[in-house]
Amino acid sequence: MPAKIAVIGSINMDLVSTTDRFPNKGETILGTDFKNIPGGKGANQAVAAAKLGADVTMIGCVGDDPFGPPLIENLKANGVNTDNVEPVTGVPTGIAAITVADQDNTIIVIPGANHHVTPEVVQSHEEVIKESDLILLQFEIPMESVKQAVELAAKHGTKVVLNPAPAQSVELDLLEKVDFLTPNEHELEILLDTDEKKEFYQLNREKFFITQGEKGVLYYDGEKEVLVPSYKVDVVDTTGAGDTFNGGFSVAIAEGKSLKEACYDGNIVGAISVSKFGAQTGMPTKDEVANFLAKRG
Repeated sequence: MPAKIAVIGSINMDLVSTTDRFPNKGETILGTDFKNIPGGKGANQAVAAAKLGADVTMIGCVGDDPFGPPLIENLKANGVNTDNVEPVTGVPTGIAAITVADQDNTIIVIPGANHHVTPEVVQSHEEVIKESDLILLQFEIPMESVKQAVELAAKHGTKVVLNPAPAQSVELDLLEKVDFLTPNEHELEILLDTDEKKEFYQLNREKFFITQGEKGVLYYDGEKEVLVPSYKVDVVDTTGAGDTFNGGFSVAIAEGKSLKEACYDGNIVGAISVSKFGAQTGMPTKDEVANFLAKRG
């Protein structure tokens, strides 16, 4: 049986502009390409996990504008169960304005319907959370909804992976109830913004899996810090790399793999994703992962 994962989070349309370099403040430059690409951290992570063979259910909201229906259809096409995706009347779908240049990107997110993933909406899907092996969360929905999801998961013994992005401060109580946290170095600094939280980190380092881009991911194995190295590839587009890592990491955890194996799995799919254009379009399938590893020996 495939691992059952519920992803509770954002569903966006990415408005992606490609250019040779980032404009300076007040400057207008010509771009080279523009695409509408399905995105949102929640939807991205759901697609990443589904492509790897997990049984994934998406819990989220879209608007009643032209972006909503194709985003739902895209999730379905990628193997994600969308029975729990709710259209919201009179509200625009979330969007992310992305500029890609210099093998990097800048992103502005407009939440739209994602702000309607309320605690009440999360509560209404308690049965899905109960029946899942793991829930995967991010910070592109209201914080109170994230807390509600964590409470329900704790009630039913469901594991929780929290990708604390976009970076923001959280209550210590939330950190205590989450099983796995996957911040990058900047997000970790924001999380540990008090002495109390820094002390918590020192006492609970095994919960933290710190992504470090091309270096890999750093975690604590109970005795020492371990850096699991990434894979070297020709970088085309880094958009969605972190989401891809979280999808791969979560599938491995839900399947009962070791923490080190989960880090390697996340690194592998993340590396493959940055060698392609787009977030979801760059996410690999199980077969693509196997082929990648076969070529690497």
